[in-house]
Amino acid sequence: MQAASSDAVLARLLALHPKVIDLSLGRIERLLARLGHPERHLPPVVHVAGTNGKGSVIAFLRAMLEAEGRRVHVYTSPHLARFSERIRLAGTLIEDAALTALLEECEAVNGGAPITFFEITTAAAYLAFSRQPADALLLEVGLGGRLDATNVVERPRATCITPVSLDHLQYLGDTLAAIAFEKAGILKPGVPAVIAPQEPAALQVIEERAAAVGAPLTVVQRTWRSRPGPEGFTLEGPEGNSDWPRPGLRGDHQVDNAVTALALADALGELAPGPAARRRGLVTVEWPARLQRLTRGPLPAALPEGWELWLDGGHNAGAGAALAASFADWGGRPLHLLYGMLDSKAAEDFLRPLAPHATSLKAVAIPGEPATLSAGQATAHARACGIPAAPAGSVAEALAAILAAGGPPSRILICGSLYLAGHVLRENG
Repeated sequence: MQAASSDAVLARLLALHPKVIDLSLGRIERLLARLGHPERHLPPVVHVAGTNGKGSVIAFLRAMLEAEGRRVHVYTSPHLARFSERIRLAGTLIEDAALTALLEECEAVNGGAPITFFEITTAAAYLAFSRQPADALLLEVGLGGRLDATNVVERPRATCITPVSLDHLQYLGDTLAAIAFEKAGILKPGVPAVIAPQEPAALQVIEERAAAVGAPLTVVQRTWRSRPGPEGFTLEGPEGNSDWPRPGLRGDHQVDNAVTALALADALGELAPGPAARRRGLVTVEWPARLQRLTRGPLPAALPEGWELWLDGGHNAGAGAALAASFADWGGRPLHLLYGMLDSKAAEDFLRPLAPHATSLKAVAIPGEPATLSAGQATAHARACGIPAAPAGSVAEALAAILAAGGPPSRILICGSLYLAGHVLRENG
């Protein structure tokens, strides 16, 4: 089967380095040199780092550019259901046969030398992007920025740093300033950078790095203000006020992501989409597992009349706060959480903002993930935050337990991990 062929190569690549994550540029630079430097033959690149909102900002910008008729390559990670989701060529997900051939080419050229899974698969993506014409490449940082495998593009068209939060502390540092320093490593001399709303400690580090390298900054929180408008939101900016439609992605935080994408569009020069394309893109944007309501498939079909099933992949303090802010508009309907998380995350930092809104929580281990919290560990974290919680053996068992408890029509939110979200999307067909 073709579907198994890329999986087989990907499984082999996982064994090329003893560490899954080992931030360095030396290995990928060596491989890219052997491949003929595909990273030097890319369409204009928009490089996006940050802790929260990277994928959403890219999704908004992609929708705007495509509404303008542009051909857009996209590189994001991690994937939800299939690895091919990471590589989008001129609007279409890469086909498995093409992905397999690229992976095998990189594997052969690498010659068994140590290299991480992300590094060698990023090299394969560069090959794909260099060989198919497009008008732009939207490139998401995998982890950090300064030493990330995406940070080999010498002069992107623009860069962007979305909100920085405490995450991946074991790799990036245990303070907001340290993490912001790693993210700011993507800033380049003379390349315009758009900085989404930040905590003061993070913004200070970013501004200092921009001054040091000579990167012109647009700081969104100083340039634009958004407030609820008649049909969506009103943007107050240097050129006056303008009304924009409600973003196609749900949640108050998505307005901030949309504004960041609008500012980033301004930085693209001749590639910038026009006003009509920007409006269309804000409405038509799609990005799964970001406060996504599941309305089709066996999981929502099993719910009683009036119940809703939602899915979100956020997994750190910033994501928890953003979800909690969104719940303010959900009305008084009970909210039940179905929760799983990796053991490398600060579980209680994510859960604490959700506690005032949660009627109950069922905790599960993430299937197929060796680094998952056990259901018991996840339950203990939830109880420490004051959430009535109990473990469950699976997503289906957790849903059944929530429904068995009875009560009025409610909302169920599956949350805590993109890996859990991917499992749910696969299970739901």
